[in-house]
Parts: sequence; structure tokens; C-alpha cells
Amino acid sequence: MSFARPISRLIDQLTRLPGVGPKTAQRLAFHLLNWPEAEVEQLAGAMVDARRRVRRCSICANLTDQETCPICSDANRDQTCLCVVEDPRDVAAMERTRGFRGVYHVLHGAISPLDGIGPEQLGLPALVSRVTRTNVREVIVATNPDVEGDATALFLADLLRPCSVRVTRLARGLPVGGDLEYADEVTLAKALEGRREV
Repeated sequence: MSFARPISRLIDQLTRLPGVGPKTAQRLAFHLLNWPEAEVEQLAGAMVDARRRVRRCSICANLTDQETCPICSDANRDQTCLCVVEDPRDVAAMERTRGFRGVYHVLHGAISPLDGIGPEQLGLPALVSRVTRTNVREVIVATNPDVEGDATALFLADLLRPCSVRVTRLARGLPVGGDLEYADEVTLAKALEGRREV
């Protein structure tokens, strides 16, 4: 079915968003067309404002609207414990636990040769420089538990070995509330490896 040119253009733009296919884009477009014009302008303004003002923190590369993000600026954070994550959303996930009081370093990706992402695209010299010039004692590698995340973790461990810091990796295992019968073999194996005394 063909739509008026402005509607088709809106649908085409919405399909560029991750996870938005043609049907979802069409549904969103028609939903937006029913909004009051002032609300559509607020949404458009928020997108433009975020794109213009948000940048990477000069210390950890997390997204912020200031030179230094609030986490790096917080004097109460443990500067000796540095958690390396792939994405700014991972910082948000870690912060929701309220269990980590250290600082972060955001790679904005993981090593993936098939996607043309090597160590040089991840800003690793900045990470090494940060570790060597500050009093970091432990680097927690919190990359995703997939092929790319594991490759990145191994690369980081080798890269940071000369820095005389402890390099650890997040534990893996069974999710809270999960049933053993539904767990895959790799998850069960990792859970067995990471077992501890009760």
C-alpha cells in the first residue's frame, strides 16, 4: 500500500532505528500522526537536543552532557576499581544493582573482525593510559558473555598484564529464578566452574 510521501518518508526513517521493522515503523508513524503537534515538536526537539549536547566523558567515555560524567566526578566512588564495559547502557545496568561503587571505562563496542572492529577502534590506548597513570588496582572486565565479549576480555587481560593490576571477569551462571532443566550446557558448565561455598 502506498502512503502520502511525508508518511512514507517518516516510516523509512523509523525503520533505521534498531529493532524497528516496517510494520512497527508504520504503527509508530501513524501513532505520531495522531499526537498533538506540540508533543511531536517536543519529541523532535528532545532528539535534536540530545544529539547536539551529549558527548563522551573525557575520562571514561560514558555519555554525558558535561566534560566529565557524574560518576567520574563523584569523589565517593572507589577510583581503584575500574569496570570496563562495552556500551553506556551497560553502565546503567551495573548502576541499577547498586552493588558497584567503583568507576567505569566504556569501550563503545567489542572486538569483532567480521564487523571491522579491532582493538584500535575501541580506544584501548586511553584505557591503558588511564590504568597506568592512576591508582587503579583492579580492572573488572564486564564485556558481554559472547564470542566478541570473550575475545575482548582476553585481549584486555593480555594488554593490561604489564600494568601490574588485577584483571577479573564477571562471573557467569544460572539466572535467579531459573530452572536447571532449561539452562544450556555452556551456562551450566560456567555455573559449575564459578561455584563457591555456601
